[in-house]
Amino acid sequence: MAIAKAERLMNLALCLLGTRRPLSKRELRESIEAYVEAFRSAESGTASEDSFNRMFERDKDDLRELGLVIETVENLDGEVGYLARRDSNRLPPITFDAEEAAALGLAAKVWQQARLAGAASGALQKLRAAGMPEAEDSYEAQHSALEPRIPVHEAAFEPLMLACRDRRPVVFDYRKANAARPGQRTVEPWTLECWRGHWYLAGWDRDRAAERVFRLSRITGRVRSRAGSFTAPVPDVVTVRETVETWAGETATRTARIRLRSGSGYPLRARAGSVREVDGDWDELEIPYGHGLDAWLVEFGPDVVVLEPADLRADVVDRLRAVAKG
Repeated sequence: MAIAKAERLMNLALCLLGTRRPLSKRELRESIEAYVEAFRSAESGTASEDSFNRMFERDKDDLRELGLVIETVENLDGEVGYLARRDSNRLPPITFDAEEAAALGLAAKVWQQARLAGAASGALQKLRAAGMPEAEDSYEAQHSALEPRIPVHEAAFEPLMLACRDRRPVVFDYRKANAARPGQRTVEPWTLECWRGHWYLAGWDRDRAAERVFRLSRITGRVRSRAGSFTAPVPDVVTVRETVETWAGETATRTARIRLRSGSGYPLRARAGSVREVDGDWDELEIPYGHGLDAWLVEFGPDVVVLEPADLRADVVDRLRAVAKG
């Protein structure tokens, strides 16, 4: 079965790359033996024409997943055709020095998920087959202790990653920190960012007509894809990263003073500018105060007491009351 599918994909790719004009689904069906057999089965009643259509759509998606750029063109008669232009599927020569090759190898070790690990390994194999040098022994020896990891525990990560890549709108249920129940969001996803061990999605919230950042751990249920294209322009990567950092609380403009129960809240202690022991049970900390700090403090529950500023204390109290009511 695997060999048959690989042969079918290869034949489809050769047809799309070898044509100078878009080929319709009917023409492709008549040119590829596996499709001819599938359609004969459909005519004999052992399968439906829908089965052939599903096979073709899966094959087309698989080729795009492998990196083939397939264009969909509609002619004057309204018939849809497909082709893969050679200039769109040809890369210029790629060269890496030993240091760059070592950096790529190190980056490929980051992902713990099997799907991403396989993609990274496959990409490295293709680059090495094209002549990318292996990492120098001295570099490997120097950095052999580095084993970077970016853990992802949220089920929403993979569908959102694919939606960001394919520029597909998504719908999901999202529970805000101060809300008792999740609400539905329709989002045009831009990028995923990891900050302080948590993953965030930055994108355009259609219902609010504004850019928003969502913490993946607060997404409940399944992420569903929606048809159609983006309605808002996608900003450059640097701008999105700055937005994520700001909404997550990275950009601090003030200082907050809190009391923290002894032996707890180590992430808060790591950010503190100063720590003073009050008694055997509590310490007093000064930490940077930026957007999102109230939501972060709520996660520590009764182990944190906000002393000042007053507006931060009020926000934390409101969030705790909302949680208690839920």
